[in-house]
Amino acid sequence: MNLLEKLDAAAALRKAQLPEGLGAFGIPIEETLSATEARIGGRTVLMLGTNNYLGLSFADECRQAAHLAIDQEGTGTTGSRMANGNYLGHRALESEFAAFYNCRSCIVFTTGFQANLGTISGLVGQGDVVLIDGDAHASIYDGCVLSGADIIRFRHNDAADLEKRLRRLGGRCQNTLIIVEGIYSMLGDQAPLADIVQLKNTYGATLLIDEAHSLGVLGETGQGLVEMTGLLKEVDFITGTFSKSLCGIGGYCVSNHAQLEQLRYVSHSYIFTASPSPATIASTRAALNLLKNGCFLRERLWKNAHRLYSSLGKSGYKLGPQPGPIVAVILNSPQQALMLWNALMEQGIYVNLVLPPAAPAGSSLIRCSISAAHTPEQIDRVCSVFADLYPLTLQ
Repeated sequence: MNLLEKLDAAAALRKAQLPEGLGAFGIPIEETLSATEARIGGRTVLMLGTNNYLGLSFADECRQAAHLAIDQEGTGTTGSRMANGNYLGHRALESEFAAFYNCRSCIVFTTGFQANLGTISGLVGQGDVVLIDGDAHASIYDGCVLSGADIIRFRHNDAADLEKRLRRLGGRCQNTLIIVEGIYSMLGDQAPLADIVQLKNTYGATLLIDEAHSLGVLGETGQGLVEMTGLLKEVDFITGTFSKSLCGIGGYCVSNHAQLEQLRYVSHSYIFTASPSPATIASTRAALNLLKNGCFLRERLWKNAHRLYSSLGKSGYKLGPQPGPIVAVILNSPQQALMLWNALMEQGIYVNLVLPPAAPAGSSLIRCSISAAHTPEQIDRVCSVFADLYPLTLQ
């Protein structure tokens, strides 16, 4: 089988999963109307498939900062941070993120994916070990593969399974990086961080947490799971993205270890890519300021999340293990999930369709993302439509 035939085989597998078509993937959004509504197929739909957790995508402060940056500095840097792409704005954002976490230093990457790719591949290499949660994001797994380290997965959120694998490593634990996530992107559940920190300390390993989906969502000031659990000082490295609660694009790593700065000189995803545009940096700085002072936004987000989670459960749906900004509806097959996705779109509600292998444990999901910008009336409408469509899941 040659290279192109391998792609044909992948296409055939996808077609077998979705005999009704692939319309759920890559559907174009013709116009974004607000933080919660868009125009798709010539009609207005309610967006419940974005990661706009704090609803800041149309915040005046962020848009004005981006406009001003374009006027003053142009549309792009045209170079990497190691060349001509190191602007004062990049340094300022790194300082502000470090201060936000009360950490020694921060590195800003062009995307969140690159933040994990560059941090992990810079921290570990051949002869080292990475222990990753079984539901780890693709960027985490790819960073591990790129590093050349030995990759060991432990069962999702299973501290006992993690300990068993640490025990087997013996003296190699000092060269082991444990990687978990604050909130997991598919089912929306949280890592048992206290148990994992205890194991990290007991066995002398190093711990990295990806707060991509928990930044702005958990903790009094929105630092994420590390703040909510009071374990910030126990975690060695924190990565995250600007593309969720901060409504931009980019990523970061913060740490109290002085060695973090050395990643700038060994991380290919930092050295060999153009730096984030001035507009992106400016809007992210404005969004970070709103996030820090956004307690009322987090309260609104969680009120919406609890309302939707409770309602879908009462309607009979099988859901992810806990409420949060990601509410996952678990279906029995790809065909059943596509049927529900199409029915929701017909009712003007856009959600994410997630199929194997992206969905954990071979499941198929309808993934709902909640925002602080959703009104109570919008959440009630979603609850009502889901309740009416529940019979579809029994077919």
